[in-house]
Amino acid sequence: MKKQKISLLAAKSFILLSAFSLVSVSLMAFASPQAVMDLVQIKLENTDAYSSIRGVYGGVGMALVISLVYLAVKAPRKGLQFLMLLWGFYALSRTITIFSEGALGDFGTQWLIIESVFFLIAATLFFATKNSVEKQLKLDLSMSV
Repeated sequence: MKKQKISLLAAKSFILLSAFSLVSVSLMAFASPQAVMDLVQIKLENTDAYSSIRGVYGGVGMALVISLVYLAVKAPRKGLQFLMLLWGFYALSRTITIFSEGALGDFGTQWLIIESVFFLIAATLFFATKNSVEKQLKLDLSMSV
């Protein structure tokens, strides 16, 4: 029982860590879209570019953050599934870039490693929490009868 509680706590903590990493970029995008693009040496040239970065990194990022916080509280295994998709597709996108455009720079390489590790953590926690969630559901059902 203790191992199950620890794995569920680890899952929720990882979901919230992921949300925190996304909220930092999201808030940066709202405040200064150029600061986000400075990370990859791109100069924003017009207001449409600024609004697009604010929308995608700011607005969409905040929607992801809110969703992750909700999932951490209400459905942590679904949150882990979502993070497997999120981090997995981020890593896949960078891998496609390697094969399509060539080697990544330091920034892209660092994030490919982080995203791949985060995918593996999400997958590991997803499988580690399987029994704990099933047992908790059985416990909840037996108490309600």
